[in-house]
Amino acid sequence: MSFPQLDDEHRGEEILAVFDTAFGELLAADPAAFRVKFRKMAASAFAFYRGTAALFYHDLDEEKRGGPFLDERTSRVWIHGDLHAENFGTYMDANGRLIFNVNDFDEAYVGPFTWDLKRFAASIALIGYAKALSDEQISELVTIYAVAYRERIHALATGAKSDEVPPFTLDTAQGALLDALRDARSLTRFGLLESMTEIRDFERRFASGGGSVELDAATRYKVLAAFDGYLETLPDSSLARPDSYRVKDVVGRRGIGIGSAGLPSYNILLEGHSDALENDVVIYIKQAQTPAVSRHITDRAIRDYFQHEGHRTVISQRALQAHADPWLGWTELDGAGQLVAEVSPYAVDLDWGDIDDAEEIAQVVADLGRATATMHSAADDQSGESLVPFSTERAIDAAIAADEEGFAPLLIDFAHSYGARARADHQTFVDLFRNGRIPGL
Repeated sequence: MSFPQLDDEHRGEEILAVFDTAFGELLAADPAAFRVKFRKMAASAFAFYRGTAALFYHDLDEEKRGGPFLDERTSRVWIHGDLHAENFGTYMDANGRLIFNVNDFDEAYVGPFTWDLKRFAASIALIGYAKALSDEQISELVTIYAVAYRERIHALATGAKSDEVPPFTLDTAQGALLDALRDARSLTRFGLLESMTEIRDFERRFASGGGSVELDAATRYKVLAAFDGYLETLPDSSLARPDSYRVKDVVGRRGIGIGSAGLPSYNILLEGHSDALENDVVIYIKQAQTPAVSRHITDRAIRDYFQHEGHRTVISQRALQAHADPWLGWTELDGAGQLVAEVSPYAVDLDWGDIDDAEEIAQVVADLGRATATMHSAADDQSGESLVPFSTERAIDAAIAADEEGFAPLLIDFAHSYGARARADHQTFVDLFRNGRIPGL
């Protein structure tokens, strides 16, 4: 795929229009948060790409009408929605195992499986360019990703046993993935609590400062009522000790990250599984956002499946991520859907900063291809949800088998084409931002 070349002024207006649709209301409510978000996005083309899923899907809009490897089933797969090279990391699963896998499911939805692959491929082009890799080396990396994805999908579609396609754990991972898991293992719940809380009057409370916002009585009451609603969405397996749900403290937070700018959020401190103070639990309640991809999927059956965006995010994560966080649930607050989950002490994101050796990069990219395939295959007729009532791995396997030779080249062409566009868009965005051209800032 090649993208039409637009002059800077025309493309700048297009970017501003997409931003207004995606961020307009939130930006108007909290301009300061978006100034922080946009400064982070200005730092690099990759940071810009991370924050502009809405622009990416705007540019892919013509594929609503089909595309290579897409049919009635493969156009209706549960997808991550923002699958770039940094949305992978560690978590502690419901069985107490440290897992390295895809993370951050805020943009998850149902759509064409190739959209995830293309978004990832373009991110590899941007990372490769930033590391001064040649176009040939970038093509090789995208090929490695495509081949690893294809092999894992085929293995799953043909009945591979779990020990033949194991998750990435301390026993099975290698290289940078194993490093991340080891880093996660060195972290502790006590360390997380020390960074966020303090002991006052023989009880643990949130510490002031550090982004905490004290709540008035009315807001606190609303948050606690939302928390009660959230408890009803937890699976029975999460209800281990009733007094684990005793609330010790509540504070507000304001999202200022690249993905959460302007979204109100709250932290709740809960009694842990014993009376000891070092195993208390911190959960967050965050207003869920409209996923960028949903604006380009017209199927009402998909849209109507979800009660609200919080419900969508949680149902999607449970479908896509085996053994998800046992604290994962949803609720409503002020009429808006909320995502609720634990502030995990064991979360370590994949850090590309020190991954520079060509062989190591290739190994990581191959593993991420396998992780992507496992994710796509998890959310289907075996997931407990009825929205995707067929075997996704078999559907994808059959679609790729029809054109084995064209699969990797499709992703390679897209990676180079959209990578170049994102680099140009980044410069256009920086000029708009620094010259005061973004309305509301």
